[in-house]
Amino acid sequence: MDRKAYSVALGGMLAAVAVVLFCLASLIPVATYLCPMLAIGILELVRRVCGTRIGWAWYAAVAILCTLFSADREAAILFVFLGFYPLVKGRLDRLPARWLWKLVLFNLDIAAAYFLMLRVFGLDQLAAEFAELGWALGIAALLMGNLCFILLDRLLSRPFGRARHG
Repeated sequence: MDRKAYSVALGGMLAAVAVVLFCLASLIPVATYLCPMLAIGILELVRRVCGTRIGWAWYAAVAILCTLFSADREAAILFVFLGFYPLVKGRLDRLPARWLWKLVLFNLDIAAAYFLMLRVFGLDQLAAEFAELGWALGIAALLMGNLCFILLDRLLSRPFGRARHG
């Protein structure tokens, strides 16, 4: 079997799965944050099986399609700003003070994503949610986001296909 054709076909099928996930995101409120995380997990699978080059193409295709077709704009924009993380994680892991750089990347991406959503795209419902939350709950939500990011990073560091015994 041709390895290149296999990689492209698998990447295409998994991209379709990710886009369907994003299209379903508007049905379940928590899916706004769950769909980008699941898509990041799928991207890690694509990266490991098909390589980084196919991974970048997969990320670009899914980011564009989700932005165009997803009813949940927040989920799509979060994926656009954070979805590439499995592709750069290896480089970040080699840096000194890697956790500092990873958290800086995450927080800058989140700040940029929400700035664009609120100021450029004018997502009024999101602005109303933030106004209702207040500063204290907004900071708590950012801290929870950082915790979820750390857990995601640890999950991406685990090998696939190995069962833990004992």
